[in-house]
Amino acid sequence: MSFRDRYLLFTAHYLSLCCVLVCLTAGQLVINVKNQGGDVLQEVIVANTTDDTVTLEFQRPEGSLISIFIDFKAEVQIFKALVLGEEERGQNQYQVMCFVTRYQKNEFISSDAMSKLRQKNPGTVREPEEDKGKEQQDMDLFVTLNKSSAISHHIQNHCAEASNNATYAREMDLKPWASTKGGLTRDIVAMTSAVQRFPPDDVVRCKDSGPSWRPCYCKFEVCVGWYPCGLKYCKGKDSKGKIINYRCGIKTCRKCRTFTYFVYQKQSCLWDE
Repeated sequence: MSFRDRYLLFTAHYLSLCCVLVCLTAGQLVINVKNQGGDVLQEVIVANTTDDTVTLEFQRPEGSLISIFIDFKAEVQIFKALVLGEEERGQNQYQVMCFVTRYQKNEFISSDAMSKLRQKNPGTVREPEEDKGKEQQDMDLFVTLNKSSAISHHIQNHCAEASNNATYAREMDLKPWASTKGGLTRDIVAMTSAVQRFPPDDVVRCKDSGPSWRPCYCKFEVCVGWYPCGLKYCKGKDSKGKIINYRCGIKTCRKCRTFTYFVYQKQSCLWDE
């Protein structure tokens, strides 16, 4: 099923206003989340312990579908956005962008822990315990999809609808990826051949640009209003009276990221005006 098809299904699901949220299958949760603007969104979180991945998806109030995919083995995090176009202003029906960044350890609980997570009160509207603020991420590379397996074999499939000119990465992440531990071997030369630098044009921010056909740097913000960012441990005693630590819950967080990236035409970034 394509990202656009999932978008349509997700939209239908969201508009149904179904408030009785349950664990749909093993490793999948649907969570009611209140964002900073006071809107209640539905996040779908899926854990795949075989691939060691987690996917988090939600629809923003204006209709955009956001997907965050974490490949724990490769230490890769993919932020994908499907944004509806303004057809009356000459845009396509929708556009898809992918931002590929390095996953920092301990930002999200493991796929195994996520697969075991359950809700005691599934209808509750969740709010995070900690706000991790905003992070600026300046993308400076295009990713060539048919070579992207050098970084993560999930990128080509996950970002197929974004194309080479709308899948982005950062040069600063390449060397850390090459030195990732855990049995995964990646060659820095192969990763370098899988990316291309942005054109050397002297371009400005899209909101400061003139005609819609000019290249510029766009900004796009992704805010995840609720996610399990850590495990909680409590002290207790075992059957012999020895003090032990045991897992007794999760810590939840909120975080926003602003991606800056190159577009060939301002027309592709009308929201940044």
